[in-house]
Order: sequence, then structure tokens, then C-alpha cells
Amino acid sequence: MRLIFHYMKAYKRYLLLNLLGVCSFALVELGIPTLIARMINNGIMTGDRGYICSMGAVLLAVAAAGALGSILLGWCGAKISTAVTRDIRNDVFRRVQSFSPSEMNQFGVSSLIVRTGNDAFQVQMFVNVLLRTAMVTPLMILFSFSLTFTTSIPLSLVILATLPMILLGVLGVTRAARPLSIRQQERLDELNRISKENLMGVRVIRSFGNDAYEQARFSKANQDYAGYSKRVFRLMMLTQPVFFFLMNLAILVIFWLAGFMIEAGTLQVGDLVAFQDYVFHAMFSTMLFCTVLVMYPKAAVSARRIEEVLNTQSIVKDGAEHSGSVPGPEMAGLSGGSREAAPSLVFDHVTFAYPDGEEAVIRDISFEARAGETVAVIGSTGSGKSTLVGLIPRFYDVSEGRILLNSRDLKTYPLKELRRRIGFIPQKANLFSGTIRRNLSFANPQASDEELCEALKTAQGYDFVMEQKGGLDAMITEGGSNFSGGQKQRLSIARALVGNPQVYVFDDSFSALDFATDARLRRALKSVTKNAVTLIVAQRVSTIMDADRILVLEGGEMAGLGTHRQLLKTCPVYYEIAASQLTEEELSYEA
Repeated sequence: MRLIFHYMKAYKRYLLLNLLGVCSFALVELGIPTLIARMINNGIMTGDRGYICSMGAVLLAVAAAGALGSILLGWCGAKISTAVTRDIRNDVFRRVQSFSPSEMNQFGVSSLIVRTGNDAFQVQMFVNVLLRTAMVTPLMILFSFSLTFTTSIPLSLVILATLPMILLGVLGVTRAARPLSIRQQERLDELNRISKENLMGVRVIRSFGNDAYEQARFSKANQDYAGYSKRVFRLMMLTQPVFFFLMNLAILVIFWLAGFMIEAGTLQVGDLVAFQDYVFHAMFSTMLFCTVLVMYPKAAVSARRIEEVLNTQSIVKDGAEHSGSVPGPEMAGLSGGSREAAPSLVFDHVTFAYPDGEEAVIRDISFEARAGETVAVIGSTGSGKSTLVGLIPRFYDVSEGRILLNSRDLKTYPLKELRRRIGFIPQKANLFSGTIRRNLSFANPQASDEELCEALKTAQGYDFVMEQKGGLDAMITEGGSNFSGGQKQRLSIARALVGNPQVYVFDDSFSALDFATDARLRRALKSVTKNAVTLIVAQRVSTIMDADRILVLEGGEMAGLGTHRQLLKTCPVYYEIAASQLTEEELSYEA
């Protein structure tokens, strides 16, 4: 509830209008039975037609006021609930954007999607009911019971006797619904995860003929979710028939007693009609309020899951220094302007362990890369290559040592400015649905068509882009599925080139390219990156043979650092990698 009230506070004006609608609706609903009772007692029973007509006109006016109050109540409820949900989703999405891989792994992509979508929707439904029902029912209950006691105390005692049973039943349902709601949302997370895995890996599933297994896995998750949903719905629906049974039973007892009271002359017929309406409003309002209480556990679970995301802080903190102390994009050469001093990148005894890991995956790494130099990183699978370069844009922070960019610790840079200085091309080329132009302009939204085309030419992607219908305005489908792996890698490289950063990080970004394209691309990159630091992670020795220095990793430690020829002579690990890819003639020639 704290989360819900926090967001509702921003809409005080609409809350006041909602309260006005609540008051008008409640007064009208309770005023009409009183007016009808007077019409019966003073008009119909006496035959006074003038009184009947005047009271009829008053009833029409009161009914019109009640309709306006109901419309205002519904409008304010819809306005506030949708606005609150919009704000929640915006804040959750903004917070998730600040997460490091550690927080992303903590929640999981599937769970974050459910929290942003379904959990926010559950909060929206509860807020709507809260504003339209929970604010009306207390007034209706209070005034209805007050009017029943002023009309007939003996009959009011019947109503009073049924309330404890209703409240105890509702509290029991509320208590039982909470654990079921938690399990229901957890099963929804699992269902969403399996759906996502199957949709993304549909080709792998079909190629191995595992359709039946995946269908069974999905069916089980779906059945578990449906099972908990049924139990929750059954529990909630149980309250309504039980309530109506108690209400009808109470009304039967009231009419039985009222018959004796009318015969004795202690109760008028009009008062009985009004009392019946008061009882209906009192009991029905109690039921509606109980419905809100029954809905509360599910909304509370969803609100708690959303709050967990909003309260989670990234382990990677923004730089302590003000962004104004860091040169802007024009000074840094990020928009095509003149650069500041020649960039440099230094790893100073860097050690890193994952937050949930027991041992360091990188230990005591030290090297320097200057402007115009290319430093390559190679090693066996699991040696820490991608982890090493992932420290540069601060996906994680180093555990020991430091990384310096232009003689400044990375931790002192505001994250936005730091990452604008870095062109990072990951192993998996991620393209977004939309036009090619939109994808290439990520690093520099103001880039001209000439700059985009120049980046494509350098990345060896100009020809296949221009062959597309629309050229730069050709559409990329979700995940870039209408392009091959090599084409997606070249588009990712072009996207980084458009930003004109100070540091280029190619994390095995040439793996899907053929040898000829790889060679042309590396030659074209030399002129573009001559004033920048370039780091290349690669598996192929042929990709990094011309690097100024090659860092060899083995088990997270430096096994060697030097040129290709130097490492062939001095580093057994590198020689073994090269021997598995090059012929004996090539090895002897290089040596």
C-alpha cells in the first residue's frame, strides 16, 4: 500500500474530485430511500397528489445528481489508476536501464517483463477498485447503519448480528489468498521464461526435434499457473454466494419481524421500504468493501515485487564528479569535432570477481594502450576475455586495482559520459526493430546520411544495405532476423563508428565474417581508429596478427604480452593456439 499511496499523492486534484464524487454518490444513494419513505407515508398513504408530484420532481433531481457523481467517480478512478500504472512502468523501466548485469541476473529478464506488465496491471485494477469502491463503501456503511438505527432499533440488531460472520470470513479468505497469490505470480514468471526461451530458440528446438519435450515443459508450467489461478479465483468467488446467503437470510428475518411490528403499529410501511433499502446498501457496501480486502493480497504481492525492483540499486555507481568537469562530446571528438589530448587506456593490476562468485576470474592484469594502437586479447574459452573488456564501460567495477582512461580512474567519470567515449561491439550483435538509420544513429542521433554511409563503408556493410529496399530506411525485424550473422556484426560495428569514440572495444565482433571480409574490414578500420585506442577480443589468430600488442589470458591471468612474433617464441599458450590454426609453414615463417 505504501507504494500505491506514494504514486497517488501526485494526483491530489483528481483525488479531491474523486472524493466529491464519492460524497455526492453516497448521499444520493441514501437520500433516495428517505425521500421514497416520505412519499409513501405522506403522499401515497394520504392520497396527496401534489405532494407526490413535488417529491417526484425532487427524486428526479437527486437521481440526476447521483448520476453525475457516479460519472465523476468513474472518470477520476480511471484517470488516477491508469496514470499511476503509467508512472510505475516508467520508473521500473528507468530503474532497469540503470542495472548492471549483476542486477539483471538477480531478477531475470522474464521476471522483469512480468513485473513491468502484469504486476503493474494488478496494481492498476486494485487502485481503480480502491477509488471507486473502497472510498464509497465506508461512507455508505456508516450512513446506512445510522439510518437503520434511527428507523428501527430491533430490526437493526438483526443486521448487526450478521456482520461478525462476514468480517471473520473475509479475514480468513484474505489470509489464505496471500500465499496463493505469491505462488501464482512466481508461476507466471516461469511461464514467461519458458515462452521466451522457446520463441528465441525455435530453430534449435526444431533442429533437434525437441518439439514434444518443449510442449510438455510449457504445458506443465501452464498447468501449474492455471492451478494456482483457479485456487485464487475459487477462494475469491466463495465470498459472494456466502454473502448473499447471509444477506437474504437477514432480510427474511427482518420481514418476519416487521410484519409483527406493522400489525402492532410500531412501524410504518414507508419506513419498512426505506429500511429495506438501507439494509441493502449497508450489506452490499460491506460486501464490496470485503471484495477490496480480498483483492488486496494479490495487489500487495504485485506491489511488493515492483518495489523490489525500484529499491534495488546498481552496484555500479555513477562518477562522483560533476558531469560538467568532463569534456563534452564536441571536445571529446564524439560529434566529429576536434579531440582533446590523445586518449590512453591503462589497466593497473586489475583483479575482478563476480559479486556472487567465490574466486576472482581475472587476476593482476596490467597493460597500457595508447591512441593509434591496437591491443588484442586472446585465450582459451573461459579465460576471462569478455569479462576483461566488459570492465571498460563499467558493466562491472574492478575488485582490486584500477582502470585509467586519459589518466583518470573510470570510477570518477559519470557513466553517461564514460560510455559515450567508448564504442563497444559485443559478441552477440544486438539490433533493434526499426530502420537501419535508427540503429546506426544510436551513438549520435544528429549524424548525417554521409556519416552513416561512411561508417557503413568502413564496416563493409554499405553494399548490402543499399541493396535493401529503402536503403538506410529499410526495416530491421525484431532481433535483426532478416539479416545474417555477419551482416548484423557489420551493422553493429558501423553503429559504433558513427559515435566516433575514443576507445573501440571489439569483443569477438569478427567471428561471423569470412576471412576476406575480415581482412578488408581491419584494413579500413586502421585509418578510422588512428586517433583512438582499439581493443580486439578474438578467437582467430589471423584477426590479431597485426596488433601492436597481444594479451594472452589463461585461467584469468596474463600468460603473455607482446607482438605476434614475440609471443610465438616466448609464450607456450599462444604458440599452442596459433599452432591449432596456422600451418607449419606459416608458423615457421612468422617465427
